[in-house]
Amino acid sequence: VADDPTWRAECGSCHIPYPPRLLGAASWRAVMTGLDRHFGVDASVDAPTAARIGTFLERNAATRRRADDGKAPLRITETRWFSHEHDEIPAATWKRPAVKSPANCAACHAGADRGDFNEHAIRIPK
Repeated sequence: VADDPTWRAECGSCHIPYPPRLLGAASWRAVMTGLDRHFGVDASVDAPTAARIGTFLERNAATRRRADDGKAPLRITETRWFSHEHDEIPAATWKRPAVKSPANCAACHAGADRGDFNEHAIRIPK
């Protein structure tokens, strides 16, 4: 699993540090150039930090197989891969208080903060 202490500290200070392999390079570039309006908050960092994180994310981004055919979704939950992997999850599950949204990976994947999404370790809260 790809790791970088700056990425883990900066991105992990507000949410799990989403593994770079979950989005393509174009998506990560778009995310990093919009940190001043990062999903409703200002997540700006200084230029050297942004460059380091951006390079790490792009270097470890999804391969062509997992990337979305030239599209650059900003949300992992908008990728074809995510939809396929979660297609059996009823809409009501995402609204449970312990889950809150599809972006809350750690609600069901205990190892999400370490990039571990093993299907055998999933525990969906009631």
